Amino acid sequence: MPQKDYLNGLMSFISDSPTPFHAVAAMAQQLTAAGYGKLEVADKWHVQAGGRYFITRNDSTIVAFQLPKKNALQRMHMVGAHTDSPCLKVKPNAEIHQKGYQQLGVEVYGGALLHPWFDRDLSLAGRVVGRDNQGQLVSYLLDFKRPLACIPSLAIHLDREANKAHSVNPQTDLPVLLGQTLGDEFSLRSLLVDELKANGHEVDKVIDYELSFYDFQAPALVGVKQEFLAAARLDNLLSCYMGLTALVAAQTDQGLLLICNDHEEVGSQSAEGAQGSFLMSVLQRIYPETELLHQVLNASTFISADNAHGVHPNFANKHDEHHGPRLNQGPVIKVNANQRYATNAVTSAMVKELAAHKDLPIQTFVVRSDMTCGSTIGPITAAQLGVRTLDLGVPTFAMHSIRELAGSADPLITHQLLQEFFESQIVV
Repeated sequence: MPQKDYLNGLMSFISDSPTPFHAVAAMAQQLTAAGYGKLEVADKWHVQAGGRYFITRNDSTIVAFQLPKKNALQRMHMVGAHTDSPCLKVKPNAEIHQKGYQQLGVEVYGGALLHPWFDRDLSLAGRVVGRDNQGQLVSYLLDFKRPLACIPSLAIHLDREANKAHSVNPQTDLPVLLGQTLGDEFSLRSLLVDELKANGHEVDKVIDYELSFYDFQAPALVGVKQEFLAAARLDNLLSCYMGLTALVAAQTDQGLLLICNDHEEVGSQSAEGAQGSFLMSVLQRIYPETELLHQVLNASTFISADNAHGVHPNFANKHDEHHGPRLNQGPVIKVNANQRYATNAVTSAMVKELAAHKDLPIQTFVVRSDMTCGSTIGPITAAQLGVRTLDLGVPTFAMHSIRELAGSADPLITHQLLQEFFESQIVV
């Protein structure tokens, strides 16, 4: 596949996925088009060898899998990512009227870099629960798809120390500016009803919502030779897309699985998160015999796909001098002695062999010994399932900013590596 075509598909996916709900809907649409059948938790499953299926939880986490054919090894090659990204979520009672301006109160979700949220064109999206004309509760996906708000910076004339030391108070500095002269009777719920009706939904009243502001600027290729991909939510929609496309493209008789969890950015402890029961419950229904399930897990491998820190040319001293991944030099195997990443020598050797077989570049990241690092769903999933696991990611800049930067060559390279992993017959 040409790199340009792959990037165009990736950028469209990111644009269509301002929230985890939208990301799961977009992935479900592509899986359906690829012949995957949708399963429901409440139904009795009639899955067959070689069959392809997917299932969602809370509309924000998705598991897709291909069962091994009867003559194939009973194991699963699994890839995991997460659908959520740091953002600003709208509070339940959000309306703020101040000095003639209409604002909305927000809560910071995850470990967001806050300064880049100022002076951006923001739109609003999420899940809305309302009552339809028949009095039934209905869940709707909503995306305003237009600049709706902003958070203006304070002029430097009023804060002369802004470029030296300026912290952001999430309670007082981040209320989002929505408009002026909207009136004291302005209601966010009424605005949501009007937008839903404008999109053809027969909704009488909005009861509640889960809404997030997002950067309206579209993804773009940046650089003299378009070496970089700039976009919101690269952490971790990039991995979701690479895992999805690799799964759909894989040509193999063996078992494959992709899980994209919600709530990784806040610790994964939820029904939809990696610490929840979702993945194990799916595997238990695929393999209802306990002994067979444990045999399958013992033979399986899991790759946790999540972005890695590329070495920043302005801050090279933030990296170990022998472990500074570079953009456009291939995906990164992430290692941590304290198990913040789940990689071990066996899984690392396996992926290095897969990369060498396809002549793909591969890099390694270890955090400086005098710094701490973040974590992923990798160690959590390894602990939950007892499956051997590796942490892998595309190197990026500005992780957790409103707009992140990756190398434009790395997504297709990583897709090829994940497809090779899905198709591989390697046994470790």
